[in-house]
Amino acid sequence: MDELDCLGMKCPRPIIELARRITALESGAEIVILADDPAAEPDLAAWCRMRGHELISTDPPRFVVRKV
Repeated sequence: MDELDCLGMKCPRPIIELARRITALESGAEIVILADDPAAEPDLAAWCRMRGHELISTDPPRFVVRKV
């Protein structure tokens, strides 16, 4: 499983980094995002809804997204 370390980054940077990285993943692949910004959870949820991906785990600072 890929991991994206965004600890210490302020939003929207974790979303930008995820958008860059997820393009290289195959459908069904999962990526762990480490993000400690308080806005990360709602931002990731909204981004996944808008892009059609699945936010399958939220346990801050660890989030798991599945590419659809």
